[in-house]
Amino acid sequence: MDHFVVSARKYRPQQFNDVVDQDNIVTTLKNAIQRKQLAHAYLFCGPRGVGKTTCARIFARTINCLNPSAGMEACGTCESCVSFAQGRSYSIHELDAASNNSVDDIRELIDKVRIPPQVGKYSVYIIDEVHMLSQSAFNAFLKTLEEPPSYALFILATTEKHKVLPTILSRCQVFDFNRISIKAMTHYLAEVAGKEGVTIGQDSLHVIAQKADGAMRDALTLLDQCIAVSGKEVTYQQVISNLNVLDREYYFRLTDMALEGRFDSMLLLLDEVLTRGFNALHFISGLSSHFRNLLVSKQPGSLPLLDYGQETARRYSEQAAACPLNFLFSALGICTQAEAGYKQSNQPRLHIEMALVRLSRIESQDTAKTPATDKAPATRVPENGPDPTPVPAPVQASAPVSTPASEAVRPPAAAPVAAPAATASIKKLMHRNQKEKQQEPAGEMTGDRELTIEGLEKALPGLINLFKDKPNLSATLSRCPPLIVDGCKVQFTVVNELQKTWIEEHYGRVIDTYLRNTLHNKQVCVSLIVEDAPESVPGNSCYMPEEKAKFIAENNPEVAALREDLNLDIS
Repeated sequence: MDHFVVSARKYRPQQFNDVVDQDNIVTTLKNAIQRKQLAHAYLFCGPRGVGKTTCARIFARTINCLNPSAGMEACGTCESCVSFAQGRSYSIHELDAASNNSVDDIRELIDKVRIPPQVGKYSVYIIDEVHMLSQSAFNAFLKTLEEPPSYALFILATTEKHKVLPTILSRCQVFDFNRISIKAMTHYLAEVAGKEGVTIGQDSLHVIAQKADGAMRDALTLLDQCIAVSGKEVTYQQVISNLNVLDREYYFRLTDMALEGRFDSMLLLLDEVLTRGFNALHFISGLSSHFRNLLVSKQPGSLPLLDYGQETARRYSEQAAACPLNFLFSALGICTQAEAGYKQSNQPRLHIEMALVRLSRIESQDTAKTPATDKAPATRVPENGPDPTPVPAPVQASAPVSTPASEAVRPPAAAPVAAPAATASIKKLMHRNQKEKQQEPAGEMTGDRELTIEGLEKALPGLINLFKDKPNLSATLSRCPPLIVDGCKVQFTVVNELQKTWIEEHYGRVIDTYLRNTLHNKQVCVSLIVEDAPESVPGNSCYMPEEKAKFIAENNPEVAALREDLNLDIS
């Protein structure tokens, strides 16, 4: 039986040209070799599975190659290349810092640095996961890293750059590796599948690339997993089932239901998804991505952002044509809000269900907001009877109409909009209404009840009871009977300016609202005045003990005589 080698090892790049989606770094390293401007220390950092250690090995192999090509690629046939491929090279050393992170391990490495290379020009030391070194190991490594021998070159690799000491970073040339794009990963997976004789669709490869999250090693591992389950014929349904990925068909169906307003079917579809074991948060996150893809498909200029196969891209374009822009904008807002508030919700499932209900109501709300052109005039039912009063027709510039003040406080009914040249300016209408409102007596045209002392006396106990938990405020409001001023102001008397300011700032609006609702008059407002302080009699105020004693002695001669006889002092 042949020994199986996983694709991540079997198809690991052996030359710079095989490295996927790290073109900037590959070009920089090639130019450094060609121009013989090699630094003594490099730091390769980035996410897992993007080619850090692979590039370090290719770089080390190329700088020691005895016959490099014109494109700065290792020949693969010289003694240095052959010894490295067979794992017996004494010029390239690898150290796993995750398991060799003590001071003794670093000291042993420093001792090896003193030995010059046997084959090739450089002794290259590749230290993987360098952030795992201990503080003492880092300190022991500093001096050697800063001033190594001329033939020594260090390549450090890490997935957590922030854990590396700044003193180490300052001694290295830092290269940041990026996540591999879905497009580049899909293309490389297709090449690997072709070499293995496996038939797999573009949509299936896209699902694998998305699941890998930018790591090529993870993508190749997932491809092996799918091939192990399905054999040489890998279908889309087998991929999503094997990788436990929610089929995007659910999102297409859910969008159609939302456009039709069928929230009951949407809730049943959510229940089916949850029954299959998928997380509700992942479901709503995927729905947000679906609406984003529909929005991208809406405009031809943004189609390159839709990184899918032809069949899936066609379906997105067809559904995007049926979705209004307002629907997509509102749907994205609802989904992102639901996703953000999911973890804070005490009932996560109900939280997602309400988001789906709001999605189903978008189209009906937009339809309700659209003004009708053939409807009868809107009517208003007064409080005292069912007799409807027709709302005036739209005011146009060619026929000025005086608008009553009672109509000014109500939002205008929806009506057809006339041509721009014949429509009255909203600013002019507001100005006209304000002018007429100032000319009319208060309460004459508003329909408010007349403010009387009897009605105020009936409303006062409820106002005092409103502040029963604040005895000082209720005592202040009830100490003097209120007065009616200017027909619509209820005037209370307070002790001082400080008390007046405090009540106005904290409770003025509350008192106004209560009085307006109780007295059925929207013009009522509270007014506070400070009472006049009683006039004091000049020379009749005693503050200091001496003044009090003098006052008592002047009015009671016996007290003065007693003080002199006993030689009393004042304190």
